Amino acid sequence: MDLSSLFDNWNTVKIITSVLDLLIVWYVLYLLITVFKGTKAIQLLKGIIVIVIGQQISKMLSLTATSRLFDIVIQWGVLALIVIFQPEIRRALEQLGRGSLFKRYGSNINSDENKLIVAVSKAVQYMAKRRIGALIVFEKNTGLQDYIETGIPMNSNISQELLTNVFIPNTPLHDGAMIIQENKIASAACYLPLSDSAKIAKSLGTRHRAAVGISEVSDAFTVIVSEETGSISVTFDGKLRKDISTEAFEELLAEHWFGSHLQQKGVK
Repeated sequence: MDLSSLFDNWNTVKIITSVLDLLIVWYVLYLLITVFKGTKAIQLLKGIIVIVIGQQISKMLSLTATSRLFDIVIQWGVLALIVIFQPEIRRALEQLGRGSLFKRYGSNINSDENKLIVAVSKAVQYMAKRRIGALIVFEKNTGLQDYIETGIPMNSNISQELLTNVFIPNTPLHDGAMIIQENKIASAACYLPLSDSAKIAKSLGTRHRAAVGISEVSDAFTVIVSEETGSISVTFDGKLRKDISTEAFEELLAEHWFGSHLQQKGVK
């Protein structure tokens, strides 16, 4: 092999490794955006981008004082970001540890899971028709033990009758959120963090704001039944979907609860 061929091969390897390096960086950025999307963190990320752009412009224009100010903000901002992004960082690390950042949802549910979905769906429909307010949180990968401990422990099997009875007005457990872990009702009358998002309509009450709040700090899936209108809404990934149909609710519930897309014909 002559010297020119060796250099050609070396340059080819460098190009391949550079492209691979760039792809890895972009993929990591994509995963971060996926985790932060729909949360308050995405707004802060936009602010960080503005600061970085401002720093580069100030250096190009030789604005010494402004550039120094941006340097100080970025230098100390790292510590502030760790504190501000703590819920999102914990969520990302938990997902990474479970491998959920790299896997897709499955495609099948068994008969027992189907029965649970039907029980929840019928309870939600019953409460919606009678305008019984309800807030039910389904734990996924991010642990909700801190919020479970704020309520009344139940550790009960899931049934349509029990779900409905908990939220009957003027009963001890109706005020607050019910949290479901796997296939059990872990606790009721739980306190959830309220979202301060300006995107939430002022006409929506505390239940909706709490549902969005828990979806901003975790990957939980939450269903809300409005006491005023009887409409069914859900939240996940910091997003609120209002006035959804029974079919859409069952599909989303299957997807987020059991990691599956429910076949419509499977619900009877």
